[in-house]
Amino acid sequence: MTKASALAALPGPSFPQATGSGPLQLSRRAKAAIIVQFILNEGADVPLSSLPEALQTQLTQQLGAMRYVDRKTLNAVVQEFADELDSVGLSFPGDIAGALSALDGKISPQTARRLRKEAGVRQVGDPWARIAALDLPTLERLIASESIEVAAVMMSKLDVTKAAALLGRLPGEKARRITYAVSLTARVTPEAVDRIGLSLASQIEAEPPKAFAAAPVDRVGAILNYSNAAIRDDVLTGLEETDQDFADAVRRAIFTFANIPQRLNPVDVPKITRDVEAAVLVTAVAAATTDETRKAVDFLTENMSKRMATSLREEAAERGKVKAKVGEEAMNAIVAAIRDLVASGEITLREPDEDEEDGD
Repeated sequence: MTKASALAALPGPSFPQATGSGPLQLSRRAKAAIIVQFILNEGADVPLSSLPEALQTQLTQQLGAMRYVDRKTLNAVVQEFADELDSVGLSFPGDIAGALSALDGKISPQTARRLRKEAGVRQVGDPWARIAALDLPTLERLIASESIEVAAVMMSKLDVTKAAALLGRLPGEKARRITYAVSLTARVTPEAVDRIGLSLASQIEAEPPKAFAAAPVDRVGAILNYSNAAIRDDVLTGLEETDQDFADAVRRAIFTFANIPQRLNPVDVPKITRDVEAAVLVTAVAAATTDETRKAVDFLTENMSKRMATSLREEAAERGKVKAKVGEEAMNAIVAAIRDLVASGEITLREPDEDEEDGD
């Protein structure tokens, strides 16, 4: 049982004021004030902000109305408080909002959303913490639907790095107007900032839940990454006939063995060879029979140690011809290792058109 929850059980709006100086004659509200003052005097932190606002108000008023208590009374109140804590076997949240907070991540989002809607409960916690955790595309959509003034407050509450990245995604004119509006936020009150945060958070809650975390382009690209070349080319041709824009986006999302020279940074090649077994590398080198796969092999061998490159090529020559399926599995294993390094943040892939932009 936390200090705050224990204290929440002591004061109450209907308890009478203290009528004497003895511990048995004090109201529970007065006893709570004594406990809080005692804990504060000891230098400990009391998380009173988690109490309902009405109880915070009553406790503050009680502290202001009291002057002193003798040591005998203090010892009796502290002992009574300690005994009450010891007698508690288990404490519960006390309301649906607290229950939803305690079960966050344990029950399905759909159930939590339905219970919240039925009980009229808002998402608990700091709304700005939830907003700050959103990805850039979601923040961009959120800020696009708000006024410049609200956008300026939102920018001010975000981490500087994230705010800068978000600003870079906005049209130049809107970015300039928001930047100027930030200079006018000096007199915005904390209450206004809280209301804006709650309003933005409620918009997020109102969005219907998504069945898939990844975007359609990323899902199709991931599937085609591990499809054989013939199927991949056939699917992309069909997509181009149906939806050229979607097909182009899928092509950019795809990363195959043949894409290594265009997408992988040369300095990252040693990290790949570290994580992939030598036998897999040898098989991939031996299976590189097309112009595109040979270019990928050349890129890898040119950016690793000469000794290792020579060894791989010699072993691949001794290996001879490799079955297409076996070779493709080896190449997919290398691609999977690269994607794992990207997911862990150890390396970053270049965009498909990055070289073209550099050449302009």
